Amino acid sequence: MANIKSLKVNEPKNRLQGAHPKIGIRPTIDGRRRGVRESLENQTMNMAKAAAKLLTENLKYADGLPVECVIADTCIGGVAEAARCAEKFAREGVGVSLTVTPCWCYGSETMDMDPLTPKAIWGFNGTERPGAVYLAAVLAAHNQKGIPAFGIYGKDVQDASNTEIPEDVRQKLLQFAQAGIAVGEMKGKSYLALGSVSMGIAGSIVNEDFFQNYLGMRNEYVDMSEYVRRLEEGIYDKEEFERAIKWVRENCKEGPDNNDPKVQSSRQRKDEEWETVVKMTLITRDLMVGNPKLAALGFEEEGLGHNAIASGFQGQRHWIDHFPNGDFMEAMLNSSFDWNGIRQAYIVATENDSLNAAAMLFGHLLTNTAQVFADVRTYWSPAAVKRVTGKDLTGLAKDGIIHLVNSGSAAIDGCGQQTIDGKPAMKPYWDITPEEAGKCLDATLWRPASLGYFRGGGFSSDFMTVGGMPVTLSRINLIKGLGPVLQIAEGYSVELPRDVSSALDNRTDPTWPTTWFAPVLTGKGVFTDVYSVMANWGANHGAFSYGHIGAELITMASMLRIPVCMHNVSEDRIFRPNAWGAFGTYDKEGSDYRACENFGPLYGKK
Repeated sequence: MANIKSLKVNEPKNRLQGAHPKIGIRPTIDGRRRGVRESLENQTMNMAKAAAKLLTENLKYADGLPVECVIADTCIGGVAEAARCAEKFAREGVGVSLTVTPCWCYGSETMDMDPLTPKAIWGFNGTERPGAVYLAAVLAAHNQKGIPAFGIYGKDVQDASNTEIPEDVRQKLLQFAQAGIAVGEMKGKSYLALGSVSMGIAGSIVNEDFFQNYLGMRNEYVDMSEYVRRLEEGIYDKEEFERAIKWVRENCKEGPDNNDPKVQSSRQRKDEEWETVVKMTLITRDLMVGNPKLAALGFEEEGLGHNAIASGFQGQRHWIDHFPNGDFMEAMLNSSFDWNGIRQAYIVATENDSLNAAAMLFGHLLTNTAQVFADVRTYWSPAAVKRVTGKDLTGLAKDGIIHLVNSGSAAIDGCGQQTIDGKPAMKPYWDITPEEAGKCLDATLWRPASLGYFRGGGFSSDFMTVGGMPVTLSRINLIKGLGPVLQIAEGYSVELPRDVSSALDNRTDPTWPTTWFAPVLTGKGVFTDVYSVMANWGANHGAFSYGHIGAELITMASMLRIPVCMHNVSEDRIFRPNAWGAFGTYDKEGSDYRACENFGPLYGKK
């Protein structure tokens, strides 16, 4: 059993340079004095306060700190007050803009003109004043000026005195704000490539135009020889290492060695590999976010880190042909807990697949949970399973399954041992109990690496995801002449009978973590059957996040101007800027492509 006595939840902390993006709320108002504006001041400002209350009570940043809202000092009745608000928002670090109003206002005079900030307008649905008229007018101004905005309007008429936020409005406010915060969190941060291209994998050919123009990020690079330098020169916190290796020996159970006994590493060699992979974990974290203790040791530059919100480790093959693999390092950093307690997960992509790192980052910022990196490895049809095992697939698996498996780098939160309302889940770190973290550790074996793949040894995590967990698989791909596209597949983890699971898993590599995935079928397009989902997946990797977050991913992608090329999200959940309707309302997938191409990447120039 894992030793959880000292496993405490860490206090929220922003570990990166740069303040979190705040949500700016702009109460706009009819500027006519001598009775009109005066009668609306309280209602309008109270609408802004109600929105701020909703957002601050329901949203947190991924590090656990509460989301902050900034309200304009006064209602905005014209361009002068709009300018004062813009100045305040710039001073306060606002990264998401929400305009609210119950009435008519002067459209282009009161609108938010910042082209780089995701923005929405909530027009109150009441008969006393024409909030809907202003909403339509200001959205038209946004569209005409090429500054897309989301329109929020309740389905049911409310009385002017009603201060409650209807459920449909509430859902859109939260969906917009969470996506906008995620966009703002990436801006100015780094993607750190640890090494270069792994085995010719396209995703590890880091495309700076994508990160800079679409995500507002910068790119940083460190050769893998830096690990050798830091290992040999002791550029890591040695006190933390002693604590970490002790914790690992107590909590990370080593599993059976599947290598031929003739080539298996000795016990001494394995112990040395454990020490190396733990040190690699410390080094990777320090490279990403820095470590003041390094400065105290005389390594001031190394102590700063690269302000990396995400990273990727090349590993194969230039590292792993000689040194222990990066599986432990990646898995532990991607998980929500280690020897320092329960804390925010890091984002570290296997094989430096920067595009899968982007998908992991999207999921992490939208859900605040750990993400699972996986190969989209094999489609198992019901007929193939029957032939191999003699058993029929049933339940969620009845139409076939996709084997999500990688060499052991998946966050061990992905085993599904955390729970929400008694059902398997992956939770934000601040909601994870020590007992749940212990169960994840107990459900994971660390198997000596397959020496055919990893000549330098190391350890791969091995777990089987429990069934019934709602998950969303996603992936960014780059297409020549088109740019980035996003793929989304909502579905469920599936638990197969032990003998069936073993028979299928053993055909690949039983020392790696496995998730049997059943996408939700809609009967339309590529989601007509599971085979088509697999056949249309755009790369060898994918990332899955807890929950059905396809709608949130679509909203976020529209802010960044990344079209979605496949998804199984119902139309009633899709929320994009108002301008998207001008590019066609019948074929929404096509209109998404046209709108993204027209407006261009959020931080790029058309």
